[in-house]
Amino acid sequence: MKPLKILSLTLISLMLASSCVEKEKSLTVEVFETSRSGNKLSKIDSFSPGTESASKISLNPKKTFQTFTGFGGSFTESSAYLLNQLGKENRQKIIDAYFADSGARYSLTRTHMNSSDFSLDQYSYAPVEGDTLLKFFSIEEDKDDIIPMIKDAMAASSEGFNIISSPWTAPPWMKTNNAWVGGELKREHYDTWALFFSKYADAYKAEGIDIWGFTVENEPHGNGNNWESMHYNPEEMTEFVRDYLGPQLENDGKGDLKILGYDQNRKGIKEWVDVMYKNEANAKYYDGMAIHWYESTFKVFPEALQYAHEKAPDKYLIQTEACVDSEVPKWQNDDWYWQKEATDWGWDWAPEDQKHLHPKYRPVYRYARDIIGCMNNWVDGWVDWNMVLDRQGGPNWFKNWCVAPVIVDPDQDEVYFTPLYYTMAHFSKYIRPGAKRIAFESTDQDLQVSAATNPDGSHVVIVFNPSKEEKVFDLHLDDAVKTLSISPQAIQTITLIN
Repeated sequence: MKPLKILSLTLISLMLASSCVEKEKSLTVEVFETSRSGNKLSKIDSFSPGTESASKISLNPKKTFQTFTGFGGSFTESSAYLLNQLGKENRQKIIDAYFADSGARYSLTRTHMNSSDFSLDQYSYAPVEGDTLLKFFSIEEDKDDIIPMIKDAMAASSEGFNIISSPWTAPPWMKTNNAWVGGELKREHYDTWALFFSKYADAYKAEGIDIWGFTVENEPHGNGNNWESMHYNPEEMTEFVRDYLGPQLENDGKGDLKILGYDQNRKGIKEWVDVMYKNEANAKYYDGMAIHWYESTFKVFPEALQYAHEKAPDKYLIQTEACVDSEVPKWQNDDWYWQKEATDWGWDWAPEDQKHLHPKYRPVYRYARDIIGCMNNWVDGWVDWNMVLDRQGGPNWFKNWCVAPVIVDPDQDEVYFTPLYYTMAHFSKYIRPGAKRIAFESTDQDLQVSAATNPDGSHVVIVFNPSKEEKVFDLHLDDAVKTLSISPQAIQTITLIN
């Protein structure tokens, strides 16, 4: 071969090699990590230099799934009461931590209509027996605590947030057992109870607070005759929504308020959606379904979630309640939240054939796994329970102690942000309302991953590493790549900068 020809071939080879290098661009990212080793939504700037990646995560923004409604927590009387006991500085610190741009930026919230177990006592906005026209309806009970907390949150939030309101029970005089706990709504009061929802929306609007939507009933299966509850089966709830609540709101000019059915554990989804969405008449006023995470400490119930989506792909599927229940919070002990020491109600009370569903678990793991699992199975909103509780896990009139992401000691005016707060913020702060879940592929089965594209076009990846070793992976988007690492027992949010 002639020297000139050899030279030409060599130049072509070099040009092709150079072209390949140029095609593999570097992704520009920001990485935030919370880890057992001590990171708390900390910005990570260095990633195991020189370490060869063992796996890869490839994003595909062209394939999208559900649109996210938001992430957040709940305004309860217990949380609001505790904020009132703190000094102004710590009260504002907590409000900002949840709602300000510098904090978790909660976008979807929930509150209770009438009292719940996380109230100081039992009360109703319609306490006068026989007041079927609700002439004596009043939200006065909320004006010292819940309403000021919501207003402070509104002032701190630059983008605002939506509120879902849920009743635990109608006032006893409307019920078959004339009691706060258990029983059913008397049929002759279906119309009065529908009017109650409309009056509530008006009363809150008069306070400057818009309600986004309702769940029809918190935990319609009941809760073992413990605290406020009222029972429905799927047919009864659907009749109430179809023939009373939906028409009432529509006739009162509130047809835009969302109505979410069910509002209990995922295990019962199929039974409920089969009735809720059985036909056009049943489905007309339902905007979606609300679910809780209890029943099992580790199962996401993906088949049930997928079934709900397939039954009604255009309707909401929102997780409205979750918490570390039946636990007194551990104070100023971050590591406990990463330990396999938490137990739930089933640890003590589940029948023998169900106890295997309620083992000890790690609180951070449960939150991270559940939210990622929900995201990857069509859930479009995820709402935590109480935002603030005290060192006992209350106040709670039934002594049903639970854990919140923020624990306070009002006597000492002290605040403790648990690792659960930072875990929630990994989702709420970076995945904004209107974001769409996007497809991805991950070659490391230990890593739990989800991804979304925000309305502004920015991509967000959530990675949870429950293993006890550092993981190194290549993050791919189109022809760009970035080698990253995640600490052992850690959760990361990776934002891709356009």
